[in-house]
Amino acid sequence: MDKSDIQKLRDLPIGEVAERLGLQVNGRGQCLCPFHDDHHPSMALGRHNQYRCFVCDAHGDVIDLVMKVTGKSFREACGWLAEGEQLIMNNEKLKVNHEPLTLIHEPFEAARYARFFERPFLIEEALRFLFEERRLDERVVRWCRLTSWRDRRGIPWLQIPYYDRDGRLVGVQNRNLVRGALPRFRFPKGSECGIYNLPVLNRLKEGDELWITEGASDCWAMLSSGRKAIAIPSATLLTPKDVAQLSTINCQLSTEYHMFPDADAPGERLFMQLREVLPNLEHHHLSKGCKDYGEMYLKEKTL
Repeated sequence: MDKSDIQKLRDLPIGEVAERLGLQVNGRGQCLCPFHDDHHPSMALGRHNQYRCFVCDAHGDVIDLVMKVTGKSFREACGWLAEGEQLIMNNEKLKVNHEPLTLIHEPFEAARYARFFERPFLIEEALRFLFEERRLDERVVRWCRLTSWRDRRGIPWLQIPYYDRDGRLVGVQNRNLVRGALPRFRFPKGSECGIYNLPVLNRLKEGDELWITEGASDCWAMLSSGRKAIAIPSATLLTPKDVAQLSTINCQLSTEYHMFPDADAPGERLFMQLREVLPNLEHHHLSKGCKDYGEMYLKEKTL
């Protein structure tokens, strides 16, 4: 293939290519990253016609995006792009496989990661983050099986397991413990990091309240305050799978639902979305000056 023809493909608007791949691009040129369990648009498109995810650090050009999303070879990806744009390469159209486009979803290797949470180990940075900065109850940290590790560059990570209601490991979220560093999170392939702390549902008794927070860290704070809680991954996107799970929970449990929405517009929108699924969800207001329940918990701990 001629280099100039390949460059023509690399110059195709990456946002349009992403939409052709089935990704929903918003007005800011962002979309959900297809390479990890993303619940907030973390992939940016367009800068120098490149893509980059600010969570898992996936990046590349137009051809790279097609290759990684579809699993096609370099030549197949070029052919797919050329066909879509009706480009002629070396005076002859590349042969293209006309089978329907399917995205690759690699399975999560639970057995590979389960052993890390059998005997959790907290390094110095994790201990400082959990007990000095977040002031969490030790029993909550043990219940959530939080552990930690360092990568080859010495960067400390907090490792957060996600279990389904039956206690099966379905995903892992790695949180960077270096303040302000990117990527902030990493997810092993196939991780399903949806609703957090589902096993707590098995401990609900008649008359118990269930609290809903945004994100795992607020859930730890809620648990440390003595309440039973689950967490929704993001205020900006409630996925159909999350909605289905919540609907099932609402049908199976006879309980009251409570929430301290984050003190911003996305937090209130999330509450309204949840209210449609959980009609008896009760709204609670954060203390003045607190942006989320984690801050309110810390404020109450200092009083």
